[in-house]
Amino acid sequence: MISALILVSIIIFICVILNNATNRLGMPVLLAFILLGMLFGGLQVFDIGGDDSYKVVERVSTVALIFIMFYGGYGTRWSAAKPVAIESGLLATVGVVLTAGITGVCCHFLLGWNWIESLLMGSVVSSTDAASVFSILRSRKLGLKNGSASLLELESGSNDPCSYMMTVIMLSLIEGGVSAGNIALTLLSQLGFGAFFGVGIALAATWFIKHVKFRSSGYDSLFVLAVAIISYALPSAVNGNGYLSAYIVGIILGNQTIGNKKELVHFFDGVTSLMQVVIFFMLGLLAKPTNLQTNLIDGSVIFLILLFVSRPISVILCLTPFRKYDFKQQLLISFAGLRGAASIVFAIMAMSASSSSFVGRDIFNVVFCIVLVSISLQGTLLPYVSKRLGQIDEKADVMKTFTDFSDETDLQFTEIKITRENRWCNKLVKDLGLPRAMLLCQVIKKDGKLVLPNGNTLLESGDKVIICTQAYNNSDGTLMIVKHLIEEKSKWIGHQLKDYPTQEHTQIILIERGRKRIIPNGNTVLKSGDLLYVNKV
Repeated sequence: MISALILVSIIIFICVILNNATNRLGMPVLLAFILLGMLFGGLQVFDIGGDDSYKVVERVSTVALIFIMFYGGYGTRWSAAKPVAIESGLLATVGVVLTAGITGVCCHFLLGWNWIESLLMGSVVSSTDAASVFSILRSRKLGLKNGSASLLELESGSNDPCSYMMTVIMLSLIEGGVSAGNIALTLLSQLGFGAFFGVGIALAATWFIKHVKFRSSGYDSLFVLAVAIISYALPSAVNGNGYLSAYIVGIILGNQTIGNKKELVHFFDGVTSLMQVVIFFMLGLLAKPTNLQTNLIDGSVIFLILLFVSRPISVILCLTPFRKYDFKQQLLISFAGLRGAASIVFAIMAMSASSSSFVGRDIFNVVFCIVLVSISLQGTLLPYVSKRLGQIDEKADVMKTFTDFSDETDLQFTEIKITRENRWCNKLVKDLGLPRAMLLCQVIKKDGKLVLPNGNTLLESGDKVIICTQAYNNSDGTLMIVKHLIEEKSKWIGHQLKDYPTQEHTQIILIERGRKRIIPNGNTVLKSGDLLYVNKV
């Protein structure tokens, strides 16, 4: 027992070190976890169930996937995702079905597989992996043009339920005795119960969090943890889609104004990271190099089908009608469709099902080969392909697209420099007439000395003061901020801000110049590339 605990601790330490190393190298960290699992599996350090290893890993992976799906929704910034919600929804449903169907047809005609095996394979690998995409975009700070990052986030976070549903239907067909009516009933129950329980549990949990005060620290995190679990378990008990429900609960809860949201984010960040380590490490343990070598050709062929045929066709068919996505952006979105944990978990589900004896292919190892090649090749080349296609936006902040609740902090700190013209110059703090909701919490004197101010502190020219106020969360949407870019050929370059035309009831509150942010006044001179933040009433 003690030796096992020590070994688990060592593995986690190694995973933490690998995470730091892969971020610097630009390699997807999840690939490192898989390879580490394969290494320990080859050394036969762990026994994960012998003949029942597929079922053991399936159960553990199912639990891990619950939290990954829930946090995928919880970490979705709806304000950023809303403009691309329809396109993402199409890719996560119609796109998944098209990918599965095209892949299945190609497997049948190119590899000679029978139709059941081919369509099952297409269903298993039809979804993209959110964790892989997020880790690459974050670690390389890849800001993408025209909302591509938000679209990829919402699509990859929400397409696993559809892939799961198709896998369940294919396994039912393999069992035999399933009519078209039964398939329709399965679809309705999967979608209906999944959505019904997802919305219901989310609304009930939101009400509870807002009306019940947790007396002890940390119990709100335990409550949300239980919500994530039951959001999967209840619909699954009545043949509903538990992953769909978990995702819906996460996205509704994550966009509510609730207390301690940042703490909950940090908590689920840790839980989800641990789940990713567990799931990829165990999948690595389950893989055997000899089996992978046997299925490498089939896996490579299917990967090429996904990369060059089924994924591009599904993306083009889903996005072309919207007209705002040019061909290069569609190519990038197609290339960013990495395969990952969900595909392998669904493959394990197929292998451990009672119907697996009817499938003559080693679905698990074929899918494992696909995922290995996808994460290592696509994941490593994604920054390069983004640059070659001209889809990188240097001004875009990818961290604002994904899980980032810094704008929901309770306190806001602002620095103000005292000048001779400033009304606060040569005044005592007690004479400033500060409102009660504002606190002057630190003075940086012109000689660099730090002063903790009181009422008798004198402010002088050259001093900097740090002011603390309560942040505005804009939960009612009354603050409307739009952005205007000063382009290279703009006639306003070199003009003062007071000459720039603004409509009635508008105010320019910030200018972003490269990495510098400027609080403007009428005398501020506009330059090429300036990004103006305009407040509209």
